[in-house]
Amino acid sequence: MGLKWKRMISGGLAVFALACVFYAYCIYHGYLLLNNPSRKQYPIVGADLSHYQGEIDWEVLAQENIEFVFIKATEGSSHVDSRFAENWSGVERTDLKYGAYHFFSFDSPGETQAENFISQVTRQPEMLPPVVDVEYYGDKKNNRPDGQAVREQLQIMLDMLQRHYQVTPILYCTEEMWNDYLDGYFEQYPLWIRNVFTKPRISESWMFWQYTNRARLDGYAGNEEFIDLNVFCGDQKEWEEWVELQMQKTESAYP
Repeated sequence: MGLKWKRMISGGLAVFALACVFYAYCIYHGYLLLNNPSRKQYPIVGADLSHYQGEIDWEVLAQENIEFVFIKATEGSSHVDSRFAENWSGVERTDLKYGAYHFFSFDSPGETQAENFISQVTRQPEMLPPVVDVEYYGDKKNNRPDGQAVREQLQIMLDMLQRHYQVTPILYCTEEMWNDYLDGYFEQYPLWIRNVFTKPRISESWMFWQYTNRARLDGYAGNEEFIDLNVFCGDQKEWEEWVELQMQKTESAYP
């Protein structure tokens, strides 16, 4: 191989390496997303957020081409998100469809976790169903709790939420959590699955998909520069029909 070809190959490899570095930089900083679902296939996009996004300018965020938002309310049996009340009040002034979610703890009873959520999230006819977020945290992936115990306490919480809000709660989880603990047990609940690398790879049908945790939108000013984005599995008509059904169920629970 001549010197000219060696230089061309070396130059090509250098350009390729720089392109890879640039690509990785853009992904890490949220300028490019590993997942970017087609808006034609999944036209209904929404965000989920917590105190990490800091102060929310709801008028601005509501104009970011999203249709729904889920707000963190509680965690475990006693923790309340520090910005939940402010966020709940703010989102009510927008046209966004909105709901609240609870981060499930493996270390406290399902009953007291449900009570914590219910004490903070006032039942409203226009709200979306409550969400229970089940995923590994802390050292739980290496020191895994008993599967039967987790499912029993989770079922207690889901049952209490359904009785109180008169709608079927949504179950959010990572694919790993679904495969390790939940598959085969909770098919009656709408599934919100997390996969920020590829399209969901589980056999179970899903209703929501969190496709990225590194999106950038205008309208928040927290230390966390990214925000989670999700899609609804359906078109505009299916979305409107589903939302209307949830509201009818909630309204029927009012005296």
